[in-house]
Amino acid sequence: MFGRSYRILDAFAALVIAAGGASAALAADVAPTVLSVATTDTEAAYLAENDAAMDKMMADMAVKATGDVDRDFVAMMTPHHQGAIEMALAVLKYGKNEQLKRIAQEIIVDQQQEIAAMKLALGDPLPPSEAAPTQVAPETAPAPPMPGHTMPGHTMYGTDPKMKM
Repeated sequence: MFGRSYRILDAFAALVIAAGGASAALAADVAPTVLSVATTDTEAAYLAENDAAMDKMMADMAVKATGDVDRDFVAMMTPHHQGAIEMALAVLKYGKNEQLKRIAQEIIVDQQQEIAAMKLALGDPLPPSEAAPTQVAPETAPAPPMPGHTMPGHTMYGTDPKMKM
């Protein structure tokens, strides 16, 4: 149910940005933000990570048009999906609601799979796969891995590690 809604919103967001030739400044004007003041250290840490993820996503989505609509779409959607992954990781790290944490886990898996599917559709090579996190502890949580870096033995959720892509 949620996957289809996110895909529709993702496609709409990319089309709006592509059609308007939006700059990072314009995109930042419409980015949702939490304006309330953090009341706890945990909330402050969550808001800081979420804001950093949003800022990075918006900056990375501002790509220069290449003349290839398909490649431009993937170039914009990949950071959009990665931003969703980073925001979901922050909820896993700091959230308390188990239902929302399960939804965050699904978002991570869905977005990783969609990034891979878009790259495959273009014929681009995939970076090495990594496991989708299911839990992240606030005190010992590692920074999300950089694209293309994995921990030994980890593969993308739901894929056969021997499969060639």
